[in-house]
Amino acid sequence: MSVTAATKPTRTVRSRTTFVVASMAWFAFALDKLVVATALPNIRTDLIASTSDLEWTVGAFTLTFGVLLLTGSALGDRFGRRRMFVLGMSLFTAASALAALSPTMPLLVAARALQGAGGALFAPVILTMLSLATPVERRGAVFGAWGGVGAVGAAIGPLVGGLLTQTVGWRSAFWINVPLGVVLVPLAWRRLAESHGPARRLDVSGLLLGTAGLLGVVWGVIRGGESGWLTPEVVLSLSSGAVLLIGFVRWELRAIDPLLPMRFFTNRTFAVAGLASFSMYAALFGSLFFVTQIFQTGLAESPLEAGLRTMPVAVMPMLLSPIAGFLSDRWGVRPLLIAGLASLSAALGWFALVAGTTVPYILILPSLLAMGAGAALFFGPITAVTQSAVPHEDEGVASGIATTVRELAAVLGIAVMGTVFSVYGSLETPTQFTDGLRASLAVGALMAVGGIAAANALPRPSRGTEPIHKKADSGERLCRIDT
Repeated sequence: MSVTAATKPTRTVRSRTTFVVASMAWFAFALDKLVVATALPNIRTDLIASTSDLEWTVGAFTLTFGVLLLTGSALGDRFGRRRMFVLGMSLFTAASALAALSPTMPLLVAARALQGAGGALFAPVILTMLSLATPVERRGAVFGAWGGVGAVGAAIGPLVGGLLTQTVGWRSAFWINVPLGVVLVPLAWRRLAESHGPARRLDVSGLLLGTAGLLGVVWGVIRGGESGWLTPEVVLSLSSGAVLLIGFVRWELRAIDPLLPMRFFTNRTFAVAGLASFSMYAALFGSLFFVTQIFQTGLAESPLEAGLRTMPVAVMPMLLSPIAGFLSDRWGVRPLLIAGLASLSAALGWFALVAGTTVPYILILPSLLAMGAGAALFFGPITAVTQSAVPHEDEGVASGIATTVRELAAVLGIAVMGTVFSVYGSLETPTQFTDGLRASLAVGALMAVGGIAAANALPRPSRGTEPIHKKADSGERLCRIDT
């Protein structure tokens, strides 16, 4: 028997095992990001939490994930991707159990931060491991199936969270991750192949400066609406965070192996796409933080009913994303980015207009559908334009930067809209909640309008520019942004 014939079954088995592990891990991660949404009102009641406490319940996860994402990728290249997957999944699983057992809000927030750190270790290496284990001719189908699993996890997150919260309690929304982790950790260690990437120097100084700076800014924004913008705590937090972020940028400009290569932002297409993405994700996730609560806090519905009613936001991307891909090939990505942001802005504006303690669901439903449709029109094209703006060898780093921008946008979107909510409303009564909700969603609509301006500033190639998947002869990636 030839070597090729002998090794082919082994590679097939390894590819299938890697796909199963990668899909289960991505499903757990996607599910966790939204499963907690419908549990927030119950967490508030059980642990006597304030609005800022709830913001940190979500923000601590996305902040540590976003800040440590590029570090997780570098650690995987240096110390082994399988090793980082096992370590990250172990931390994610243990932190999920800690969150489920948390008796106080500070401990819950700390557990959520550890969950995000664990996700930052295993999420960046999943796609690389799957790519290495899959034959080139099958990667399109495998990656599509893998992405579909994640989409299902995100889509059913609110429903699962509502069902578990209503029948078992909010702690079960965190316990659900533990069995998956217990299965995945030994399976990955025994069955996945180890791999390494190019050795890169870990930018510890950049990591510390960036983490501390972002923490200072986010802490100041969240506390500003509750404590007052001129209190010593808030002023010190915001000013020190800004100084540290300036120091971070200056350091990254001269670092040998920077955590966040600033040269990417000299590319107009990449930089403008980043601004549009930041606006979209800040508006979308900042709004979802409150939209998922209105059904329980404002309309006195059960967690399960709330999960069912928010499903259109998650289901629409599953239905429309393939259509958006077809349209982007036909019309170019720029019109779709603008349409997606406009749809989100209109959805939030309408929601802010009709929100009230007695509003019928039929008046809210168009907003939820438009939010989901806007996301579907935006997600695929923004990934395409970001990747097409850089040479092939930089695509991995560009993807990491784009993901970091997305996660940090979610944190700051929640923080800013939470501050607006604290000024105009509160969690005390349904009427006060909807008052704060309307103001927050209006701000979210304005954020999306800012994204439209950014998307409109994308370069306009002449008619006939090559599709986004083609390379130019000079080695620079051309992007068909408009037709």
